[in-house]
Amino acid sequence: MLRTLFGMGPKVDLKEIKSKGATLLDVRTTGEFAGGHVKGSINIPLDKLQQQLKKLPKDKAVIACCLSGGRSGSAVSILKAEGYEAYNGGGWSSLDRVLNS
Repeated sequence: MLRTLFGMGPKVDLKEIKSKGATLLDVRTTGEFAGGHVKGSINIPLDKLQQQLKKLPKDKAVIACCLSGGRSGSAVSILKAEGYEAYNGGGWSSLDRVLNS
């Protein structure tokens, strides 16, 4: 139930999705991002996402992350509404562990 509440949907293999070329999107503020992030991720704060969608290729999946999964869940909803294949990676530190394990 919590997975659905936070826009995470059914469990997926994020490591496999990343291996197929997914874009990693961190939707935290620039200050939060500067304090640590998943290597290779791009930072577009959630409040600027709608205006900066052009920075994300539509032909690749997007894995969104933030601090806990709430903002990335909102980002996934925005991305899906715009026709992107998008997944909620949850908190950036746990996503980092998953992708680099």
